[in-house]
Amino acid sequence: MMRGASAEAYAAAAAVLPGSGGLGRVGQDLFGTADLLRAEPGLRRVATDVSVPGEAKADLLRSVLDQKVSPEALEVVATAVAQRWTAGRDLADALEQLGVVAMVRSTGDDAGRLEDEVFAVGQLVQANPGLRDALSDPARSRADKSALVEGLLGGRTLPATVALVRQSLSGSHRTVAVALASYQKIAAEVRGEGVATVRVARPLADTDRDRLAAALSRSYGRTVHLNVIVDPDVIGGIRVEIGDDVIDGTVASRLDDAGRKLAG
Repeated sequence: MMRGASAEAYAAAAAVLPGSGGLGRVGQDLFGTADLLRAEPGLRRVATDVSVPGEAKADLLRSVLDQKVSPEALEVVATAVAQRWTAGRDLADALEQLGVVAMVRSTGDDAGRLEDEVFAVGQLVQANPGLRDALSDPARSRADKSALVEGLLGGRTLPATVALVRQSLSGSHRTVAVALASYQKIAAEVRGEGVATVRVARPLADTDRDRLAAALSRSYGRTVHLNVIVDPDVIGGIRVEIGDDVIDGTVASRLDDAGRKLAG
């Protein structure tokens, strides 16, 4: 989460992000620029140097990126580098986040599907040690990992989902799974939603899922998107995590409570 000057800088850059038209390309270009700033410490230092006038920094990035990125993406980058950032790494992180926003907007009415697909890929990575190791192996090139992602997801998911999973390989987050969880959170925020992680012993029927989503939405005053995880450790009932709140109605939880009361 951006704080202080970086939060204001992010808001300024977000204000010039287009609402429609070519957003997939814009997202890719912002990802590429974020990667460039992380890979080139000298460029990053100049781009975030508070002693250099904002317009001079914007002109520098325009000269570096001219004809390499779309005009819309270039405007976002120029606006971003002209701002003051609390920490040097915040600029690249902000451009990556804005790239995610652009990707989400590029899907239009399929944004909900994008959320579900990103969550599903994250669960797949966590549940499959072989895949997780392949995507985190420092001996494998990023191009090799991207090819693996394309082979796994290409034609089966939205192009924006593939783009987000590829970006999760950049190393900007601790793990691929953490990156995907962050991207899904951004997607929910773009749609004005909250996200609830629901753990159950067996899959929820559609009617139960709809009823739970409606109840949580009423409680939190906004639409809540459900991430349902079937967890064998849940003996029965349901556990819901939304933000810092935990609603634990599982049998295991009730047994633990009963045990503590008896022990007391």
